[in-house]
Order: sequence, then structure tokens, then C-alpha cells
Amino acid sequence: MTVPTSRALGAVLGSAVGDALGAPFEFGPEGAFSARFPHPGQGGEMCGGGGWDPGEATDDTQMAVLVAESVLAHDGLELPDVFDRFRRWAAADPKDIGLQTEAVLTGGDPWDLAAALHFQTSQRAAGNGALMRAAPSAVYFAPTGRDATMDAARRLSALTHGDGAAWEGTAILHELIRVALTGADPLTAVPDTLTAVHPDHRARYATVLAPDWHPDRATEFNGAVWPCLGSAVWALRTTSSYEEAVRAAIDLGGDTDTVAAVTGGLAGAVYGVEDIPDRWTEPLHVPLPGFGERVLRTPELTELTRRLCN
Repeated sequence: MTVPTSRALGAVLGSAVGDALGAPFEFGPEGAFSARFPHPGQGGEMCGGGGWDPGEATDDTQMAVLVAESVLAHDGLELPDVFDRFRRWAAADPKDIGLQTEAVLTGGDPWDLAAALHFQTSQRAAGNGALMRAAPSAVYFAPTGRDATMDAARRLSALTHGDGAAWEGTAILHELIRVALTGADPLTAVPDTLTAVHPDHRARYATVLAPDWHPDRATEFNGAVWPCLGSAVWALRTTSSYEEAVRAAIDLGGDTDTVAAVTGGLAGAVYGVEDIPDRWTEPLHVPLPGFGERVLRTPELTELTRRLCN
């Protein structure tokens, strides 16, 4: 398949925008975004706060960019290189980094053992930290088809997350974005996608991706991979535009930057970059700690995405 540029840009920029919009509301209450910005389109939503500048993307997008640049540099997956980039970034004291991800990247273990060894001792590795960075890799691997893109997602996830639940959630997102990039409805692809999920995790994802599921029914905080993905799919299902979907995601509260990043990547692939408001893309910027003074803004993210499509 040839990846349509508009949808690819929608996925990558949409994820970054959701991340930056949601960051100031992280761990806040439900409805905080709409309470502050009750009228869609009023402007000012890229407000910053909580240590973030207006329009500043978090670790979600920073790690996503590192994945994108690695696959482009190596014409595909070079997992030791991805891990090295992650480790260089983690050592540069980024503003935010997940506790689990930080432990894996700073523990000194080799790339192919670090996440597994951490999981053996912690037994907690089903966070959404691999899901959050998946939009660029979903675009890059979309032409390879369902099985290959899901496999790439699992392998990228396993660099930092030892729990197979994180692998399968990221694989599902890769596939749903792939379907959206073709112009088809990713919601209708959920049942078929679930057949490709490892049986140990299929039932859990079937529950949170069901048409009648609501985030209020989540049994875990949305920092876990399955309620995060379920919340993103719910936001897409219950709205009719990119802006509405991302607003709904942030209004769930909790891990707002990541839920909105995942929602934004999926909704952006569905609606295309044209549906993302300019007032949100204009202030967007992605610092890259550990890589000089680099800061990617929308033009640089656009060029990066175009390269992912070639």
C-alpha cells in the first residue's frame, strides 16, 4: 500500500498535538479541559502548565521521534540502535520519563535483556509507555501488512516493557492505524485485529475495545496499556472529528497526555492532518534531550513524516 500523506501526517502530528494538549492536565480530574475551555475553537488550549511550556510535547513524542529517526537511519528495525537512542535520551534528564521506562533504560543491562530482567523482579510492566510512542512506527510499517506491522510493534514495545500485555496493545494500535491509513474505518477492523492478538491477552483487549465499553468501567488506572488503548478507541467511536476526539480523551483525566497522544494518532489517521486545528500545530514543539539543542516543530515533524511514507 502507498501511505496517504495527509493521513500519515494526521497520525504523527495528531499524536504529538494530543500529547502537548494533554500534558498540563495530567493526573487532574475528569472534565478539567472542557471546564477551562468550554467552547470548542475558542483558542488558548495550548496553555502549558505543570512544568510544560505551551505547545511542548512530552516524553511520549520525544521517544516517538527517536523511533522514527532510527527506522529511517537503518531502513527498518535496528533494535539495538533504538535502545541506544532511548538510553542516551534517558541519561539527559528529560522533564518526564516513566518510572518503569527509566528503570529499564538506566539499569545498565543489555538491550535484549533489560526489559525482561526488570519484569522478572518488578512483575509490573504493562504501562502505556510503548503505546504512547507508536504513531510514527505505525506509519512506517503500515505498507508491510497486518502481521508484519503488529510484529514490529511487539518488538519495539519489548525494548522497554517486559509484559506481553504492552506488546499486544501496541500491536493493536499499529494495526488500527494501518487500517485508518487505507481510508477504512479502524473501528470495524477491531474484531479481525483481535484474532491476531496473543490468546493470553485477547479477552482483556476484547473487553476494553467492545462497542459498549466506557472508560468509567476500567478496572485499572488509564496509565495501564489496555484502559489507555480502550479509552482512545472509545474517544474515536463517540466523536466525529479530531478535535472532539482529543477533547474527549483529555476530559477523562488521569494520564491525559498519553491517552490524548494515542487518541490523536488514531483520530489523525482517520480524519487527516487537515482536521487538526492550526492553532494547535503552530505552537507545537518537541525538545530532544541528549541530542544537542534540537527542537522539532511542525515543519520538521512534517518532513520526518514524509520520509516515513517513502
